[in-house]
Amino acid sequence: MTKLSVNINKIATLRNSRGGDLPSVVQFAKDVQRFGAQGVTIHPRPDERHIRYQDARDLKSVVHTEYNIEGNPIPKFIDLVLETKPTQVTLVPDSVNVITSNAGWDTIKNKDFLIEVISEFKRNNIRTSIFIDPDLQQIEGAKATGTDRIELYTEAFAHQYGLGNKNAIKPYSDCATLANQLGLGVNAGHDLSLDNIKFFKENIETLLEVSIGHALISESLYLGIENVIQMYLHRLS
Repeated sequence: MTKLSVNINKIATLRNSRGGDLPSVVQFAKDVQRFGAQGVTIHPRPDERHIRYQDARDLKSVVHTEYNIEGNPIPKFIDLVLETKPTQVTLVPDSVNVITSNAGWDTIKNKDFLIEVISEFKRNNIRTSIFIDPDLQQIEGAKATGTDRIELYTEAFAHQYGLGNKNAIKPYSDCATLANQLGLGVNAGHDLSLDNIKFFKENIETLLEVSIGHALISESLYLGIENVIQMYLHRLS
């Protein structure tokens, strides 16, 4: 079964809009695990506009499933990951001013940098993953960095699938097949939802984990978080 990791950034966004600690990201992390999620994902950004660096520290003691911290490996982020030692760190090349992640790594151009960062995390027994576009050359480049896994950036698939273009899955299935051949684990995330997750999972070879936040939280406003998590688990089984 593909693991479901719930990205709780949106809970932090809601909390920050009023100050205080309502809703609590710590309690929400406890709840999604209790409801069946097999992981918790956070993506702290330098301006801490949603998840704060202190949240990452506070969550360490309550996430008993897979703890995944995403982000651009600037020095402050690297220090945070080495301090909290999550199950997995996912490297994302997002710029400071972007609303949300909008591109994968150029693993060829950034090979030396990625090798250096990944080596440091792996020395500390932290599994590594690289956020990456569905491009075969980039998959090969990822292998050369020493990463354990890749995370396929799925926004393009989700957009095309919503338009009825199911052929949009092909670059992703091709990349997953190559990644598996190269010994890389395959994760995926960005704009995956209840509408497209089953089709995506059925067409991706050995999909280990999906990280879902915006859609899952939005769907939960109507259907309830416990119910939505069970719906995802059913589609991923």
